[in-house]
Amino acid sequence: MRAIDLSSVTWRKSSYSNSDGGECLEVADDLPVVPVRDSKAPHLTPLLFGAGAWAAFVQGLRME
Repeated sequence: MRAIDLSSVTWRKSSYSNSDGGECLEVADDLPVVPVRDSKAPHLTPLLFGAGAWAAFVQGLRME
């Protein structure tokens, strides 16, 4: 698999994140994969999910 350069992507916080800087996930859009990182540790390597797997995960959260 080819390496994906994430150095210039724009990260956005999850819509479920609170505004006081609590525990948050950040994702980046418009890539062939969905990178996800911890906003408290942005220097760590993000997790990469296929678009279908991420969509299924988000849909599962909406059902609860």
